[in-house]
Amino acid sequence: MRVPKTALPALVRTQHTAARTPSDTYASLLRRCAAERSLEKARRVHRHMKMSGFPHLSLGNKLVDVYLKCGAIEDAREVFDAMPKPHPVSWNAIISSCVRYSRSREAVDLYKRMLWEGVTADEFTFSSVLRAFSELSLVAQGGAAHGRLVISGVDATNAFVGSALVDMYAKFGKLREARAVYDRVCSKDVVLTTALIVGYTQNGEYGEAIQLFRQMMKDGISPNDFTFASVLIACGSIGDLRWGLFIHGVMEKLGLKLGCSSQTSLLTMYSRCGLIDDSIKVFESIADPSTVSWTAIIGCLVCNHREELALLMLRNMINDSVRPNAFTLSTALRACSALALFEQGKLIHAFTTKIGLDGNRFVYAALIDTYGKCGRIGMARIIFDDLPGLDLVSVNCMINAYAQNGHGVEAIRVFEMIQVSGLEPNDATLTGVLSACGNAGLLEEGHRVFSFIIDCYKHGPSSDHYACMVDLLGRAGKLEEAEGLITKLRSPDKVLWRSLLSACKIHGKLDMAKRVARNILELDPGDGATYILLSNIYASLGQWNEVINVKSAMRRMKLKKDPAMSWIEVDREFHTFMAGDRGHLKAEEIYKELEVLITRTKELGYVPDTRYVLQEMEELEKERSLYYHSEKLAVAFGVMSSDDKGDIPITIFKNLRVCGDCHSWIKLVSQVVGKEIIARDAKRFHHFKDGLCSCNDCCIYVFAGCGFRTDRAYKMRPR
Repeated sequence: MRVPKTALPALVRTQHTAARTPSDTYASLLRRCAAERSLEKARRVHRHMKMSGFPHLSLGNKLVDVYLKCGAIEDAREVFDAMPKPHPVSWNAIISSCVRYSRSREAVDLYKRMLWEGVTADEFTFSSVLRAFSELSLVAQGGAAHGRLVISGVDATNAFVGSALVDMYAKFGKLREARAVYDRVCSKDVVLTTALIVGYTQNGEYGEAIQLFRQMMKDGISPNDFTFASVLIACGSIGDLRWGLFIHGVMEKLGLKLGCSSQTSLLTMYSRCGLIDDSIKVFESIADPSTVSWTAIIGCLVCNHREELALLMLRNMINDSVRPNAFTLSTALRACSALALFEQGKLIHAFTTKIGLDGNRFVYAALIDTYGKCGRIGMARIIFDDLPGLDLVSVNCMINAYAQNGHGVEAIRVFEMIQVSGLEPNDATLTGVLSACGNAGLLEEGHRVFSFIIDCYKHGPSSDHYACMVDLLGRAGKLEEAEGLITKLRSPDKVLWRSLLSACKIHGKLDMAKRVARNILELDPGDGATYILLSNIYASLGQWNEVINVKSAMRRMKLKKDPAMSWIEVDREFHTFMAGDRGHLKAEEIYKELEVLITRTKELGYVPDTRYVLQEMEELEKERSLYYHSEKLAVAFGVMSSDDKGDIPITIFKNLRVCGDCHSWIKLVSQVVGKEIIARDAKRFHHFKDGLCSCNDCCIYVFAGCGFRTDRAYKMRPR
């Protein structure tokens, strides 16, 4: 049959066709469409074949090929399924494309159909379908395919098939099998070796990954970008700076044009080894940083306590028209939560809404955490209630937010909510609930949760769970029970003993305090917090000679305590205060405001509690020293700087726990000025309103402000 010249597509109308068969013409057209990657033209040619009555399936293999090269897998599949007997090349092409376009289940089904129809699978078939098995975690079927491969005579010792097998076994976590396949391959290449290095890295075998890289270099195999990226991750994960520097040197020596993945791994490696400035230099050397690179450097800065610079990087990223993703913004929100930057957190929240990421679960969890650590528990709950579905990360953030803000009952309700929903709590969930019970003084509820952990939680209680329970019992005055709980453990750590030591201070148990302190110092002779607590215990009991002895021991051991400081943000500027501080530009006004507040609170019944002065001095001097604590100076500055008509709370921060005397005073100040005052200390939030505090006074310690942060206190740092 002749194809009318006028019916041919425009792209070949100028071509002389008289001497060519229709099959040759259509084959030539399809080859041109494939070369140009023109899907539109390919579809026109296919349409023309059907309209002209040409048996298009006779060129089915070519149609499948051109559609796959144009990325039209649905069109290719339609032609393929209509073919009575596809060529093995077409089978391999369609299976390979399904894997490439993340349609692994479809690839596996096609492989099974291929075998059922009696088509022999070759090395190209197996190299594709093995990756599909690994993506779907089909361990048994992957092993069966390996067996079929060997039986059918496919050479598993060549690098092409070997790479697919190594990759599959590594993703299954079967590193022994992956290594066995690797060792049987005679001519190893960079793809095969990199597959095993990636497998070692992804399964936490970092030392093996580095050793294989060393062997690779000895064997003269040149690494590629993916090799460097994986082995640098291994170096960073174990903090092996020596090998990290060596690999960086190899990268420079080879003069390779490095890709985003290796550069990102390099800056991450330096960050994990504590060289954040080198990470910044690597980032600055990247000509056109991608979203992944920006996200990596922001994450590195946050992990190295450079939160301010991390937020500046986010601003630069947006100014450079690079679109942040959910991981970028959730990392930036971690910076806001670490420094309690409420306004910055709100701006990022607005930005996530603007670019359509506000429904992302990672962003949701970060927002809940940020608002919780900024003391805005109501806003955190609004985000939590807006979740499309409960997930454990967001639940844990909400429980921790309630715990830090003293809402123990609400934390327990969220815990009960996930039990009803069928979500399985993890260690962090249970630690958060126990911490909430401790901060709210809920002894009975804490006992019930701890019993649940012992009887129903499959992993049993962790050291964190015991620490929370000891803290709860200590606050409630159940010191003997707390000590009994610790002694049941095979090897209790110093954090558990220190929680009990703190309780001894609260309840004046000197003999137990000495015994507990000995246990701590046996574990860690240089534990500064224990010496400070002992000194405070002796001071509170007036045993000044013992105080001198403890402080002398501290001087000999060169132990220093952190000075207490408080700070407040006013008009996007941070103002820091220390006890008796007169270095502020408005010091005179601050002290005048403080005197007014002290006078007015005394009218409401404030009496300076000199138990919190742990120095030997006259009673009047003790009272005067209490007046000028850093918390009081920050509150006075906040009151004089606040808008009398506004309802925005005054928020102050302290690097240590808030002093008990200051706690009583701030309660009365909130009543005097008619404003909520939020104080975030090293342990939790205190919400003061109308003369009351959200902690119900159950978190006040005579040793507050002792100079050492507790091990489980979240990070606080003034700017």
